[in-house]
Amino acid sequence: MPQNNRFSNKKRLAEVMGVLQKHQITHGMTPEKLRLIFEDLGPTYIKFGQIMSMRTDMLPAEYCRELRRLRADVRPMPEAEVRETLEKEYGKKVGEVFDQFDGHPLGSASIAQVHRARLKSGEQVVVKVERPGIFRMMEQDVSLLRKVSGLLRIIGGTGDAIDFNLVINEMWVTAQQEMDFLHEAEQAERFRLSNSGIAYIAVPRVYHPYSTSKVLVMEDMNGISIDDVDALAHQGYDLTEIGTKLAENYVKQIVDDGFFHADPHPGNLLIRGGKIVWLDMGMMGTLSPRDRHLLNDVMKAVACGNVNDVKDSFLAVMKHTGPVDHARLYAEIDDLLNKYGTFDVGGLNMLELRDDILTLVKNHHLAIPPGFSMLGRGLVTIEGVIGRLSPEINLFEVIENHLSGELLQSDVSGDLKRGLYSLYGSSRHILSVPAQISEFLKMGIKGRTRVNVELTGADRPMHSLEVLVNRMILSILDAGLFVSSAILGISDLPKCFLGIPALSAVGFFLSLVLGAGILWTIFRPHR
Repeated sequence: MPQNNRFSNKKRLAEVMGVLQKHQITHGMTPEKLRLIFEDLGPTYIKFGQIMSMRTDMLPAEYCRELRRLRADVRPMPEAEVRETLEKEYGKKVGEVFDQFDGHPLGSASIAQVHRARLKSGEQVVVKVERPGIFRMMEQDVSLLRKVSGLLRIIGGTGDAIDFNLVINEMWVTAQQEMDFLHEAEQAERFRLSNSGIAYIAVPRVYHPYSTSKVLVMEDMNGISIDDVDALAHQGYDLTEIGTKLAENYVKQIVDDGFFHADPHPGNLLIRGGKIVWLDMGMMGTLSPRDRHLLNDVMKAVACGNVNDVKDSFLAVMKHTGPVDHARLYAEIDDLLNKYGTFDVGGLNMLELRDDILTLVKNHHLAIPPGFSMLGRGLVTIEGVIGRLSPEINLFEVIENHLSGELLQSDVSGDLKRGLYSLYGSSRHILSVPAQISEFLKMGIKGRTRVNVELTGADRPMHSLEVLVNRMILSILDAGLFVSSAILGISDLPKCFLGIPALSAVGFFLSLVLGAGILWTIFRPHR
């Protein structure tokens, strides 16, 4: 490692240690103290904390609640620094590129900040400028985080059950993507095209000739923040209509496109000219066709109330970090289905369900794949936005209607919906029986048939079997000792006790004691 890099790392480590000392970490850790430490340590730790705030499968709930309060805005860059970055990227003065550039930032985040400007062609744009040296600083911080990941286990009291390096890697991959504005430009274009056929959705256009890896220029789309319900109502907007359309569009992104906005907080959503405007495509989630198929299977199995199918689909989605107790998992999934089966779909709470699922994941040493982890965060965030617009809208109901298809979108009762789902599930299993029997017979003919038996509640029989085996082993040893002593008794060894060799006498004595012990364990009274 170059000398200046080692010096830089030591300097950053000293800064980190200074912050930890300032907050008296040796006196114990509290949720509020952890949040303040992350804020003082800067962009990397703020982003890490924001990701950790959604991981109740990894941190205690009180820590997650506190970390959700981490501020998204940070100290803005001076205008001179912004202009210097622009001129370095363009190779010319700012005035040669923009007819007008507003030095006052619209917003300042951990990786970049945004300014309004006007191109020479007269088009109004927003310019996103990356903070100088942010990549190097975050790289150093990630390296330090990996080295102290053991301390994070102590904070959460989780021991080896949690791999914090997994979260650090997830954060670093996401941050690197966010720091490459050309990647964000590609995602924005893909997102705009996938929603181009929806009349009530708008996505700002990217100005590619003016965009680089550190500067992103996009169409300026003024509007009303989606959480400013008073302003929206004053403009005559129907809040329920906005909430319904937002929910339908987000479900469409997940189920149909497999490409969804992973950070749908109110700052990234505007209302303009009767359209919902999506902003900031730096953090996008992706679900493969297989992921979407598995998600569909889980939803259908839940609708049918088929515990075994839910368990199988659930295990297919999750990553396994250890052996799975299938009987216990089955029972806990059954408990969840019974708990939420008493609710009408409209009464379900996304955050509560997510926390229950994360608890299930944690208890069974499973891990959530990155795509589904981002999906969970996105669903909880969007539900909060929709709830602010119109509390009576429930995201579960929108998802159910979308997955049900046109047949189940009519005004039929919930019981009929569940009946149709159940009929579908039963018919699917019945149709698969001939193929399964055929496959079983083929495997039997080839001598490849295997039967897996899971013994539930078999602890006592297994203990009895273990005792029996131990007695057999001791009996064999006793018999061997007796026979050996007898052989020694007729040998030419000197006779010294009852006409037999001393070694033979000792052997007979030990054999007698061992035999008596075995008989006592067999015939003693059992309680």
